[in-house]
Amino acid sequence: MSKFFVVGDVTVDQMYFVHELPEAGGEVTALRAVMEPGGAGGTIATALARLGHSVSVATRVGTGPFSELALKYVREEGVDLSLIQTDTHMQTSSVTLLITPDTQRTMISAAGASRHLDSAGLSPTQVQSCDALVMSAYSLIGGRQREYAVRALEYAKGFGLTTFVDLGTGAVNALQDRLISLVREVDYLLMNEKELYTLTGEFSISDAVSGLKQHGVERLVVKVGEMGSIVITPELTELVEAYDIDGVVDTTGAGDYYTAAFAHGIMKGYDLLYAARLGNVAGALNTTRVGAQSIVIDADMIEDYAAEMTKVES
Repeated sequence: MSKFFVVGDVTVDQMYFVHELPEAGGEVTALRAVMEPGGAGGTIATALARLGHSVSVATRVGTGPFSELALKYVREEGVDLSLIQTDTHMQTSSVTLLITPDTQRTMISAAGASRHLDSAGLSPTQVQSCDALVMSAYSLIGGRQREYAVRALEYAKGFGLTTFVDLGTGAVNALQDRLISLVREVDYLLMNEKELYTLTGEFSISDAVSGLKQHGVERLVVKVGEMGSIVITPELTELVEAYDIDGVVDTTGAGDYYTAAFAHGIMKGYDLLYAARLGNVAGALNTTRVGAQSIVIDADMIEDYAAEMTKVES
């Protein structure tokens, strides 16, 4: 079991399942509406705890029922909440999602209390006591949260923690090429294909990877949806096939489950390709339930699925 320090938002996801998106000034009736815990920080922390690790999550929430819902699963799974700050003026961060039958998501984010995470509450010993740091790049966008995130990364590097940063479309759009300088020394940089192209301004994976190498970024994982994920290091570039699953209902949180399972695999000492396979399995399983954190996974489960994939391929 490893000890993880997770930096990222915890949110309330307000999810509306619709036949189609409304036109400007129009209105549609939702087929279903739910509110679920979400946010990359909360989802990664929850998944890591379910995979058997000791986890602390650093974030900031407001007061009232939104904060209770946002923290529902991290609390149930025994995540250490001592680093969570409470803001009496700002509301807990939230995301409104419009989800169409093809599972495409249109999102409106309200950063709320998250961006006010105060670095005065971060001490070196809190990071030093951990084995790995996992961060959502949304934490690097701005405000006091950015100062906290940058300092946490510096402490992690200084103490020799294994570091993982998951980019996120909103973070890439907000920071653009400034993001590279913030994450160039991270051990494992994770992103999807769209984020890779936006970050680099390129239109092919090979050109984008070459561009990142010029900036000193040589170890990354690119999630390529139904194809799986691509592991890229100075020694190899290899596609790890996706876990094929039926009954996809919601992709919210799938990327975060991937990141958690990949980090789990790396910290267990597995090779990169097997860690990516675990990520593919966890991300796929996540899509079978509504809500970012609804599916409960454990280490035996994802490893059993990964082993079955290996048998089929053999």
